[in-house]
Amino acid sequence: MTKRHHRIARPAQQAVHPHPAFALNRTAAAVQTVLLLLGLTVGALALAAPPALAQSPAAESGVTLPAVTVQASSAIDAYAGGQVASGSRVGLLGDKDFMETPFSTISYTDKFIEDRQAKDITGVIAATDPTVFSNGVTGAWSENYSIRGFASNTSDISIGGLFGMAPYYRTTPEMFERIEVLKGPSALLNGMPPGGSVGGTVNLVPKRAGDEPLTRLTATYMSDAQFGGHVDLGRRFGENKQFGIRFNGIYRDGEGAVNRQEKKTRFASLGLDWRGERVRLSADLYSSDDRVNGVTRGINLAPGVAVPKPPRPETLLNPDWSFVNTRDKGAIVRGEFDVSENLMAYAAFGTSKTNYKYNGTMSAQVLNAAGDVRHSMGQLAFDIEKTSGEAGLKGKFQTGSVKHQWALNVTHYSDTERDYGRRSVPGADWTTNIYKPVWGPAAAMSWPPTLHTETRLTSYGIADTLSFAQDRVQLTLGVRRQEVLTDTFSLTTGARSARYDASAITPAAALLVKVTNHISVYGNYIEGLSKGQTAPATAANAGELFPPYKTKQKEIGLKFDLGEFAHTLSLYEIKRPSSYTDISTNVFSFGGEQRNRGIEWGFFGSPLRGVRLMGGIAYVDPKLTKTAGGVNQGKSATGLPKLQAKLGVEWDTPAVRGLTLTANATAASRQYISADNSLSVPGYTVYDLGARYATQVSSHPLTVRASVTNVTNKAYWGMPLLSSLALGAPRTFQLSATMDF
Repeated sequence: MTKRHHRIARPAQQAVHPHPAFALNRTAAAVQTVLLLLGLTVGALALAAPPALAQSPAAESGVTLPAVTVQASSAIDAYAGGQVASGSRVGLLGDKDFMETPFSTISYTDKFIEDRQAKDITGVIAATDPTVFSNGVTGAWSENYSIRGFASNTSDISIGGLFGMAPYYRTTPEMFERIEVLKGPSALLNGMPPGGSVGGTVNLVPKRAGDEPLTRLTATYMSDAQFGGHVDLGRRFGENKQFGIRFNGIYRDGEGAVNRQEKKTRFASLGLDWRGERVRLSADLYSSDDRVNGVTRGINLAPGVAVPKPPRPETLLNPDWSFVNTRDKGAIVRGEFDVSENLMAYAAFGTSKTNYKYNGTMSAQVLNAAGDVRHSMGQLAFDIEKTSGEAGLKGKFQTGSVKHQWALNVTHYSDTERDYGRRSVPGADWTTNIYKPVWGPAAAMSWPPTLHTETRLTSYGIADTLSFAQDRVQLTLGVRRQEVLTDTFSLTTGARSARYDASAITPAAALLVKVTNHISVYGNYIEGLSKGQTAPATAANAGELFPPYKTKQKEIGLKFDLGEFAHTLSLYEIKRPSSYTDISTNVFSFGGEQRNRGIEWGFFGSPLRGVRLMGGIAYVDPKLTKTAGGVNQGKSATGLPKLQAKLGVEWDTPAVRGLTLTANATAASRQYISADNSLSVPGYTVYDLGARYATQVSSHPLTVRASVTNVTNKAYWGMPLLSSLALGAPRTFQLSATMDF
């Protein structure tokens, strides 16, 4: 085991705790503040931390716990500090160490998830990574984040590499031992995401039972009146502990920090696995029920109205009677078979179902500088059934002095979706004021059918990684063929009314050079795929079918691993086509383009004993380089800051054994909210503080966590999905207590 790879020894299973965070948000000046804080923090802690403070998990908590040997569920260990893993799954290439991955990746451990007291995926991936931007809005109908300046669709989150198996709009993370982020498009590696996301891919790795029995209970509280609990059970059976069971159950309910906004989560998952000498089998089942009363949907501005001063951050800007309810169920099975030492076959299949209902504001428009706002009410619902699968071979061989690691992969995804509802409810519109909102009666619900579609995605991929010079030079080449089929059906006759049938081929190439044992440099060219469209009936070329459009990335990067502390640096350009109808010819085409150029610096690990740091700085220029008639050409894309800086700090205090202090800071520059860049919201800085205390009660390990996010109760605007403005989350208190039995 190398110095930087740490098995996480912890009673009854995986990781001991270290975290909450230290968030930092504003403009270029705020970025300087981050750098100053980083320097001061490292300097101060270097003086405070005693040389004898060990780096083991027990030392991090300050409590002497019985040593337990844990058999990890994968070959990927935790990096120093335990917050991130040393590697992640890289699509059909399989699990790879981050220093041998020619792409930008990061993988968060369940230790980090627990210590952040995260309630969704966004709360994990956007906490310290400046490449990931979240608008800070809470209580929306969906999670909302972008990666490298492109919005990501939550339906494109994968579980174990399978698209469509995660809860559709919001995922509570307690079921997962790792949350992996691969930045940039990845058609070769993963196939085309159903939602067409190209900025990055999020993959969730389910928990598995450890060798030692686990019974863990967690009680939670979140302001103002939300209480909950989490049960985590794990057992292994058999002479060689070959069969494992892992159960997670979650319940949360009550009013959150936004006035009259209530959130309710019910979730249960069961993970089964069997590990033999050459065969590994697993199954994962889950049921999720996520509900928000008083949904945040956001507001728009009438023409000529300037961006108003934000009201108090606790203000609910949409009806308190509105609700969104998403129910998800899923089941996944996977099998792996070692045919020989040089060949492995695998297959996985999953099915899931989502039922969604929304009743509330469909659109809201601020009418004047006084903040009067008119709400138009509507209802939306859909049922969607999904299946997803993959099968493949991975092997290795040698030709002369050149080593080959090859992979063949077939993926399949299909869904059937039925939409219902109405976008306007007669007589239900309401006018109020954003500073003192008063709501009318709830709109009567009605769910007439509106749309029926069926989609099928099939792809075939092949890749080979050639290694030279004692594996110090690695060249990966690959190609994938993607087929897309979508049928739309008449709601009256049931007959097929339209069909989309197209295909595309996406190549990729990546080079990684291990300059030393501590430095890797890499470069890649890779493409992403999104479903093309059919020219609308109003266009001169009505009905013309366009193939899946390709997003193209060029990237170079450097990775520097000091053994206990790592840095990553990357420079990239991503070009994504967009569609429009030409004003002069009335011809619909994919002649538009958004070009994102960016540079990212990130770091993670434990540079000093008892200290953990994670964060970085990212700059992206999301420019519209081709537009219809040149309108808004050269302008910046909306809803994205060009500059972000984030810093997360943890310090195991030597004065109080078991006490860890945490802090987070997030700084974001201004974001345009109009396509012509005439309207924008200012940058902001948000700070979080927290503490964690690990001890024992009657020989049972106990960890108490407390955190305050947005400590200063900063009121700021974010740009949510489908509207221009929504309030960032107010000051929020969180408290939890976890005990192992």
